[in-house]
Amino acid sequence: MALKTSTTRRSFLKVGVIGAVTLASAGGIYRLMRPVSLPEKFTLDGEAALALSSIIAVVLQGAAPANRKTVTQATDRVLAAIAGLPLTTQKEIQDLFALLSFGVTRRLLTGVPAQWQDAKPNDVAAFLQSWRTHRLALLKSAYAALHDLILGSWYADETTWASIGYPGPIQVLR
Repeated sequence: MALKTSTTRRSFLKVGVIGAVTLASAGGIYRLMRPVSLPEKFTLDGEAALALSSIIAVVLQGAAPANRKTVTQATDRVLAAIAGLPLTTQKEIQDLFALLSFGVTRRLLTGVPAQWQDAKPNDVAAFLQSWRTHRLALLKSAYAALHDLILGSWYADETTWASIGYPGPIQVLR
């Protein structure tokens, strides 16, 4: 009986070491492909733009018409909101999108099996829900950042207020 426990523990440790080496290797490869630099203004490359579009479509589901024009408007608003943040915060958001766009980390962290342009809304919704309720605070805060950036920038535009029944700020009497 003791032999079985030791084998299980040993195999568990082997899997843990292999997983750690795999993640470290993937991080090293990523850093070789994109060296660390001083914080720069946020830019959204191809795969990251597709990730943001997929996430926007799911987050705004039911709040806005599901079409390319809405996603484009929301993307522009999110980019404008990010541009107003400090460079260090922009760098953190850039790193988040880098993780979401890199195939290995996308699969490990989100569970989305397909490329972002082929991602099913149910897969994206499941990934967002899992991050929203995850036990790791880092993933919870990443979810909150995505959620708040998308919805905050969407509803910052007064043309969207009517969809939620908000009449606008109270007019001050003179």
